[in-house]
Amino acid sequence: MKSEGREKAVVIGGGIVGVSTAWHLLRRGADVTLIDRDEPGRGCSFGNAGAVSFGSVTPLAMPGVLRDGLRMLFDPAAPLRIPLHYLPKAAPWLRRFVRASRPEEVKRLAGALSSVLGHAMERHVDLMGQVGAPELIQRRGQLHLYPDEASLGKDKMSWALRAEHGLRIERLKRGDILALEPEIGADYSVGIFTPDQGMSINPYRQVAAIVADFARRGGRIVRDRVAAIEVADQRVRAVRGEIASYDCDHAVVCAGAWSAQLLAPLGYDIPLESQRGYHVMIASPGVQISRPVIAADRKVFLSPMEEGLRVAGTVEFGGLERKPSRRRAEFLMQDVARVFPRAQLPNDWSFWMGHRPCLPDSLPVLGPSRHQGLWFNFGHGHLGLTMSATTSEMLARAVCGEPSNVDLAPFSADRF
Repeated sequence: MKSEGREKAVVIGGGIVGVSTAWHLLRRGADVTLIDRDEPGRGCSFGNAGAVSFGSVTPLAMPGVLRDGLRMLFDPAAPLRIPLHYLPKAAPWLRRFVRASRPEEVKRLAGALSSVLGHAMERHVDLMGQVGAPELIQRRGQLHLYPDEASLGKDKMSWALRAEHGLRIERLKRGDILALEPEIGADYSVGIFTPDQGMSINPYRQVAAIVADFARRGGRIVRDRVAAIEVADQRVRAVRGEIASYDCDHAVVCAGAWSAQLLAPLGYDIPLESQRGYHVMIASPGVQISRPVIAADRKVFLSPMEEGLRVAGTVEFGGLERKPSRRRAEFLMQDVARVFPRAQLPNDWSFWMGHRPCLPDSLPVLGPSRHQGLWFNFGHGHLGLTMSATTSEMLARAVCGEPSNVDLAPFSADRF
């Protein structure tokens, strides 16, 4: 099964997590095949907000989430949307989500998140330098906006946790906000600036740059739809696609929101849910923005990218098959007008929707499995881009038997 003495690895999934994992495995001497049903980077990695938020150690489930969630449930414009018909299917996931919001659990989860987020910015800079596209990662900080002090107060615990885990935070008044971003509208009078965080100015081109370097170094890229992972005697033997079967010593599942259904036939019951996110690209917004601006009350990111202003956000449950909702994207356009009143919004616009793979405790599934040679690296939620540069290297180290100073136990699939 080995190729000239090299371990054969198949990485399933061509998003930013999968391509980064494949690249790190190849650099460590493995014989690597990357498989995706589409062109790498065309899934959720194509449409994210581009933020590299290494300080985002707060899990999505925070104390009070049940109260806030119930209030949002009947508001169609709320940042969180769960169609009533989907509630029965989402209920088991939501129960776990609420349990994760207990204060002692939040602190534990924040510590685990910090272990995979802490050096993310440096890892992105290093990786993009090695693949020849260092200009894609920019470090100009992130600006979080609140209408008033009361609104900021609702996130007090979140910011305290971030500061506790080393994120540098600056409190801003209205004048300070305008000094950073003069186009911010009058609805926002309080801000938090995190000067050390950054962004990718083109997430798709970031994936493409890694893939191109992976191919130059001898990695194989295959377009195929994976049908099954074949095991015998509790060991991975091959990854079977619709076109061919791929023998391997190691199979790494990085299939995002589709990972759980791929693993179910092997006996893994992983509560993975798609939190459907939207974005709108405005090619010529007519305003100059220097960094990601986050309307914290709306959970919306407004990011200046190579192709224009990307407005990304909303959390919508609904599974993998439900059609996108243009109404959700229309709310994003309203958010642009509120944050940047002078922005020039086109009459004719289109939108994008992608599937964030989310687990109820906000931790990814990362590390070995119950089957020898089967490895997991998925479920990064809204931090897929940020975590990709760190979890991919951690996983590659584990596959290749290298020592690590990060405990992968909190990320095990066996926690469910």
